[in-house]
Amino acid sequence: MPAHRDFQRSDRVGEQIQRELAELIRLEVKDPRIGMVTLADVEVSRDLAHARVYFTQLGGAEKGQEAQKGLNNAAGFLRRALGQRMRLRSVPQLRFIYDDTPERGAHLSSLIDQALAEDRAHHADESGPAEGTGPEEDGATDSDRDPDAGPERGA
Repeated sequence: MPAHRDFQRSDRVGEQIQRELAELIRLEVKDPRIGMVTLADVEVSRDLAHARVYFTQLGGAEKGQEAQKGLNNAAGFLRRALGQRMRLRSVPQLRFIYDDTPERGAHLSSLIDQALAEDRAHHADESGPAEGTGPEEDGATDSDRDPDAGPERGA
């Protein structure tokens, strides 16, 4: 058996737990705090005793925290159901963690867009083109121009 493996057993078990949990949560869990959750990742410890289940949910951090409470409350039920579905000597203890990465990404993206808009407005005010000298005055649009043809090539 090779000493270096690309996939460890804990990785394969984590992937299987993620698939089974997604189905169990969708079909079996009836807690009203848990809406449409998406399981982002499952990290299983090397000894297969503990599993961190990362999930996202639309509706913001407040709903995500409520769903986390509901999922952690249902962890015993889900662990027992996993034990019935999977061939493991012992099923890892489940800990659900709300993953706010999509919200943080959207927030950062909006900050970048805002900064770019402010920068464009600042530069337009600072050095606006004189009337009649801008590229839009010659009747050609950006799509009509060759992007490789610069002023030195006689565009």
